[in-house]
Amino acid sequence: MRNGPLAVVGASVLWGTAGTAGLLVSADSVALAAARLVIGGAALALLAGAGLRRVVRPGLLLGAVAVAAYQLCFFAAVGRTGVAIGTVVAIGSGPVFTGLLSWVLHGRRPSGRWTLATTAAICGCAALIAGGDAEAGAQVVSGILFALVGGLLYAFYAVMAARAIGQGGESNAVMGVMFGGAALIMLPVLVVSGAGWTAEPRALLAVLYLGLGTTALSYFLYGRGLRTTPVATAATLALAEPAVAALLGLVVLGERLPPVSVAGLVLLGLSLVAVAVPDRRPERRPERELESQP
Repeated sequence: MRNGPLAVVGASVLWGTAGTAGLLVSADSVALAAARLVIGGAALALLAGAGLRRVVRPGLLLGAVAVAAYQLCFFAAVGRTGVAIGTVVAIGSGPVFTGLLSWVLHGRRPSGRWTLATTAAICGCAALIAGGDAEAGAQVVSGILFALVGGLLYAFYAVMAARAIGQGGESNAVMGVMFGGAALIMLPVLVVSGAGWTAEPRALLAVLYLGLGTTALSYFLYGRGLRTTPVATAATLALAEPAVAALLGLVVLGERLPPVSVAGLVLLGLSLVAVAVPDRRPERRPERELESQP
């Protein structure tokens, strides 16, 4: 798979910094999400340039709607369940939905190693929040449902992007279509929510980083990773995001992790390594190809 998994992990690391960066902004979470997507989506569309026209297709347009809807579902979830639970449910369910959608839509049955590693990674994510301070009362049914819908939406647009790239589409153009379209959808949300808070220098720098770093650059890397990495594997590698977020909370924000959360981080890290390491077994070459060689 060459450097594909490394690109996906790089994207996940950037995603994991978004929560810490968002703490620098006092804006409403919906306005912040809209501003992040408008800036990042516009940057990805500009990067793709004229290549956008060559990959516009219904699947990617639906993917753009899913990108925008994911943002709204995600923030609706964390508003009801708390950041830790909402994030882990949304992101943790993504690999499961991605593997199932790849199997149902494209006939790509996940490998046994993917199944075991994904199960271990989700258990690691669960351990991260098991030792947290989230109150049981925050785990309301509606928030969990929003988070699960968010995980399904993420899986959908990831599968649509992987399919377009697999069919020969340039990864920059594919991401440009989806996120540029999502930016157009979220622009009215930003206008209604208001962007006056960006006049504060710290808030402006934070939202520029969120848009250009945790959206544009991260999905540029993610698109590159999808060129050589199966989408189900990429979705599991994306579980590095909650691990990075937890580590930043520990190092930057001075939070403390109980032993069960530390164990969850270790389990999550081992499972990601298991997925990222390529299979060294030699691929079986078709008999016809072997017979044609002298």
